[in-house]
Formats: sequence, structure tokens, C-alpha cells
Amino acid sequence: MKKDSEKKVQEGAVPLNPRLRQKYRQEIISALREEFQYENVMQVPRLQKVVVNIGVKEGQEDVKLLEQLSHELGQITGQKPITTRAKKSISGFKLREGSPVGLKVTLRRARMYEFMDRLFNVAMPRIRDFRGYAENSFDDRGNYSLGIQEQTIFPEVEFDKVKRIKGMDITFVTTAQNKKEAKRLLELLGFPFRKQEPSSKNDKGVA
Repeated sequence: MKKDSEKKVQEGAVPLNPRLRQKYRQEIISALREEFQYENVMQVPRLQKVVVNIGVKEGQEDVKLLEQLSHELGQITGQKPITTRAKKSISGFKLREGSPVGLKVTLRRARMYEFMDRLFNVAMPRIRDFRGYAENSFDDRGNYSLGIQEQTIFPEVEFDKVKRIKGMDITFVTTAQNKKEAKRLLELLGFPFRKQEPSSKNDKGVA
């Protein structure tokens, strides 16, 4: 029993039905069906997973740094990261095959929604001079990727214990068929896209 409780604390307990998942089921599905005229509810785009990556090229030389960053990423996501390793040796970078080069967490279901809620409403507003993210980072399959420069925007990270400031890449994998549908899904979930400024009359090409 003790081991089970310790495991729960380490991985981070999350609600079985997070607020953002409730919003998706109760509001967003119907809103998307109406906007895009989906005939079947199964056509409505949804989030499949959220993948968080941190590159740690110093990992093969500084094991303690790798362990500390793994602990911080675990605090941020509520899930224990896996260590990614070099697939081949590159002499120019003094990289050996199998050496640790990063950390990765793949979030699904309840933990994914809980992380997104904290990311959109707590962490991102703490970014200095934050004005939202550009909408040009979608791929052809309706997935969106962004970069965060510092892990310290997450309040779960204790700043005085941080050994090194590290950025991370976050990818939202959706079932959307195109950028327009994926963007609307993320918008309704609360993703802060950068607002486009209205064109000025003095702009080139405008009378």
C-alpha cells in the first residue's frame, strides 16, 4: 500500500475528469459540429496526445543535471519522463551512440487535459511580454508545435533549485484533417494564439 501511494505522489494525481475535458465534451464538440457541419460526431477533431521534449546534450557528461531536469519535467507534467538517446555516434559533436541526449513525456487522456489547462492558464501568462503564439507552426496533419524558453514559467518548478535554465518543445497531436480545423479546436480549448493586428491604411498596397 505504501509503495502504491508513493507512486501516486511521484507521478502526480490528476482528476479523472479534468475541467478542460469536460469543456470539450459539453461545449466544444457541439460548437465544432455546428461550425464545420460534421455529419457524424466521430468526425469532430480531438486531441490525441501532447508530447513534451527537452534537449539535454550535456546529459552524457553531467548525470546530475539530467536527473534534475528529469525531476523538474516530472513536476511540470505529472508524469515520469523517459530518457531519449543518440541513435548513432557523431564524432564532430563528440556524441556516442546510446548516450542520453534528452527527455520526453507523452501525455494522453486526463493527464493531457490537466497539463494543458495549467499550461494555457497559469504558465503561459507568466512569460515576459507574452502576446500569444503565431499560427504558422502547424504541420500538414493538423499538429501544432511550439517552443518554451524557460522551464521556470511553471510554478511547480522551484526556482532556487534549478541548476540550468532549459527550454522545451511541446507538440499537440490532433485528429484534425487540416490547419483550419486544428486551429479552431485549440482556440476553443483556450490556446492563446497571437491576435493579428488590423491592416493600416498606410500599408503598402492599400489605398
